[in-house]
Formats: sequence, structure tokens, C-alpha cells
Amino acid sequence: MTSRVALVTGGTGGIGTEICKTLANNDYRVVASWLSGVDDGEAWQAKLKEEGYDFAIAEGDVSDFESAAAMVKKAETKVGPIDILVNCAGITKDSFMHKMKHDQWDAVLRVNLDSVFNVTRQVIMGMRNRGFGRIINISSVNGQKGQIGQANYSAAKAGMHGFTMALAQESAKKGITVNTISPGYIATSMVAEMGEKIVNKMIEQIPVGRLGQPEEIARVVEFLAADESGFITGANIAINGGMHMG
Repeated sequence: MTSRVALVTGGTGGIGTEICKTLANNDYRVVASWLSGVDDGEAWQAKLKEEGYDFAIAEGDVSDFESAAAMVKKAETKVGPIDILVNCAGITKDSFMHKMKHDQWDAVLRVNLDSVFNVTRQVIMGMRNRGFGRIINISSVNGQKGQIGQANYSAAKAGMHGFTMALAQESAKKGITVNTISPGYIATSMVAEMGEKIVNKMIEQIPVGRLGQPEEIARVVEFLAADESGFITGANIAINGGMHMG
């Protein structure tokens, strides 16, 4: 069988990079999306090539429907029809609600939630026609429990799992599974930039006593992407070190 094709949005980020590497290590052909002005996809591609990975990249703004459509078209031209979609792109713009500006709300909802529709809409028909698909949405523990200063982020991440459950029911008989992964606090550069004092306070909230590793998220993505995981759909898998148990 020809290896499956996976598209990872936000693939050049900390968690996204590990997802790309783990999928490639398991014989998937991988394309990562990136956004000009936010990151440098070509530099990322070159760096990973030095590590032995031959990733395709496709530039586009996943928060914009037309740009997402063009990005997926570029991706499929390079690697073929998308079998596995990992919706990993996301941002934060934190603020208490009484201070939150509309553009902070709007940007987070567009990037974190609208993007899931924008990209999934481009690949779902092909998956239905071929009778196979894996859609994996990277949400957050804060979509499950909420977080002070993150009404926008928590709403978007909770919305992702509502999307998952609805699409899972629509797609089950077409060989397509749709699942959510909800990471807790993960050791990425974004978390490290918060400073040692804040990170230590985060760790105090985690029963296992440490941050998660991006590789631990990627391992679950690979598990859900497998052909053999076809009986798991509509699930929300928490990876948070015991920080929140539903």
C-alpha cells in the first residue's frame, strides 16, 4: 500500500514539528502548513532536511477560507490527496473579559476554530469518496476546564470538540474518524518564554510533577491516524498529567 498522506496545520510550531516527525517516522508522507509573516516555512524545511526529514510545505492562512483552500490545493499537488488532517494551528491573545478587545476575541476564534472548518472543508469530500480519513483536532485542557484570562481561547478550544463530535457522527459510515486531543501544559518555546517563575507555578498544578513533551502529543496523533484505529471516533483524549480529569 502506498503510504498515507498527512497534512499538519501549524506544522512548523513546537508541537506541530514533533507531529510531523513522528508521522514521518511511521512512513506517512507529510506536508506542513505555515504562514508568511508569522514563521519561515522554508527555513524550517531546510533545518528538518538536515535532520533527515523530507517534508513538503504549503503556505497559507488557515483562518481565511479562500487561503486555506489554496493551501490545501498546493499541498495535494505536492504530495497527493490528504488522508490524515491534523488541525494544530493556534494562537493566544489573553485578557480578562472586561478588558478584552474585539480583535483579541476575533483573532483567536478565527485561527483556532474557524480554521478547523476552513481546512477540513477542503479535504472531507475526498475522504468520503475514497472511504478513508483521519481528522485529529488539537484542542487544550483549557477547552475542558476553562482558564482565567482565556475566554476567547477556551471557547475556541471547546468548540473544536463540538465540531469533532458532530463530524464524527456524519462521517462514521464513510470510513472517516474524527477525534480531539486536549494537551495540558507542554514544554514548548512558547511556554518557556513565560519565564521560570510562571512555569514552576504551572508545574505545581500538574500531579505528575512536570510539563508534557511534544513527543507525547505526537505519539497519540500517530495512534489515532493509524488504519487500525478505526473504532475510535468522537473521542477527546486528555494528555495533561492528571491536571484535569473528566
